[in-house]
Amino acid sequence: MLPDPESPLVTLPPLIVNAEDEHYMREALRMARKAGRQDEVPIGAVIVHHGQVIARAWNQVETLKDATAHAEVLALTQAEIAMEDWRLTDCDLYVTKEPCPMCAGAIVHCRIRRVIFGCPDVKGGAAGGFWNLLQAPNLNHQCEITSGVLGDESVTILKDFFAEARRRKSQGLLHTKGIGGQPSVFDGP
Repeated sequence: MLPDPESPLVTLPPLIVNAEDEHYMREALRMARKAGRQDEVPIGAVIVHHGQVIARAWNQVETLKDATAHAEVLALTQAEIAMEDWRLTDCDLYVTKEPCPMCAGAIVHCRIRRVIFGCPDVKGGAAGGFWNLLQAPNLNHQCEITSGVLGDESVTILKDFFAEARRRKSQGLLHTKGIGGQPSVFDGP
């Protein structure tokens, strides 16, 4: 007879995270830190094809003055160039935070095989946090999803960034948004 999983005496094995997933997520975290150093919301993305990183990106909304310049979208564009095709069917996307609806739509359109993310976004995530656009049955493609890979590190980077932004705002300090931005009173979160 199998043990009852609800019994307090039964210990279940810890969730095993693929070492490869952690490796590539660390690269995405490196991209997120780069975004943070440029006063961008610290989110990073990496796209992998058959074990090779073919794209790396970080949020550049403020730097490029482009609302669509999310890490995922920029990485998708790089990967399309590297693959010489807009179809990225054999590619996996690693991103530090659950994709938003805009990014999820682009991910599905490019036919990414698998999306691996760090921390969820329960207010606006489109990979299961608020809704699940990546696996919507009425769309022509669905992505495999793995969540929580180095999630604590992803959350810490975001929390630290926004805590610093609030501190600066409360002190009335000038803040430059993005590379080469003009100083202004920070109007962030």
